[in-house]
Amino acid sequence: MCRNIQTLHNFEPVANGDEIRAAALQFVRKISGTTKPSRANAEVFERAVQEIAHATRHLLEDLVASTPPKDRAVEAAKAKERAAKRFAAV
Repeated sequence: MCRNIQTLHNFEPVANGDEIRAAALQFVRKISGTTKPSRANAEVFERAVQEIAHATRHLLEDLVASTPPKDRAVEAAKAKERAAKRFAAV
């Protein structure tokens, strides 16, 4: 799993188009092994990002959660706290 892809399901507010596209872009970059495609592959690369973003949007719309949605701000603060502890000077 690519570490840069964020969990998008069961958050409040729901994931927006930019977040979905960013996750799709990271996925395509990981699979293709390149962060920027050549001109010859640019169209195929972009089409893959669009198709994965489209499928992701449908997936997120159809998933059912049994727990209440998490608050993005609270989860971001927890992640910052964990990172601060992990990277703190010893």
